Amino acid sequence: MLEGEKKSLVEYGKKLISSGLTAGTGGNISVYDSEKKLMAITPSGIDYFEMTTEDIVVLDLEGNVVEGTRKPSSEWQMHLINYQKRGEEVRAVVHAHSTFSSILATCRKDLPASNYMIAIAGGSEVRCSKYTTFGTAELAEYAFDAMKDRYACFLANHGLLTCGPTLKEAFSIAGEIERLAGLHIGASLLGDPVILDDAEMKKVHEQFPSYGQ
Repeated sequence: MLEGEKKSLVEYGKKLISSGLTAGTGGNISVYDSEKKLMAITPSGIDYFEMTTEDIVVLDLEGNVVEGTRKPSSEWQMHLINYQKRGEEVRAVVHAHSTFSSILATCRKDLPASNYMIAIAGGSEVRCSKYTTFGTAELAEYAFDAMKDRYACFLANHGLLTCGPTLKEAFSIAGEIERLAGLHIGASLLGDPVILDDAEMKKVHEQFPSYGQ
């Protein structure tokens, strides 16, 4: 099942490490096939450079394992809720323990519009969710609320969560939000970052669809 999706998860699992977005076996990624209504997700606690397509777990929308012998990521509920409730706009979810995002999450702070590129996450800020224990249904709900109308949120005292219509886009958003989190922290050390107002961010969002080729 979902052989192409499994190969992508193995590839992007290695990128999580090589890009510095996570370390060890931290974080997890998933993709969703909306026609088959199945989610493929990385397994719990396996080194990304040792992981193969055989290790990927496939679940249905009720959370039942339909293929795979491994335990799915402990955060499978945090992924699945987006496929259950957000429809076609979300077909991939990336969770990382990236450093600067985790610093803001540890302080339970949102990331404001200190740089216009925050628009990549779909709004004028990246919100931080309420805290609860990892791997729980409650955390999935908190993260879903924090990511409402957005493609990124922080998980309090934990890390970063992003989503998108493709795995490539969800991963790109994770990398960019981590970069912006680092810029914001650095600017905060020098003084008070100047935050772009809603009027300017409205212009940015209007410009974004015409960016690129």
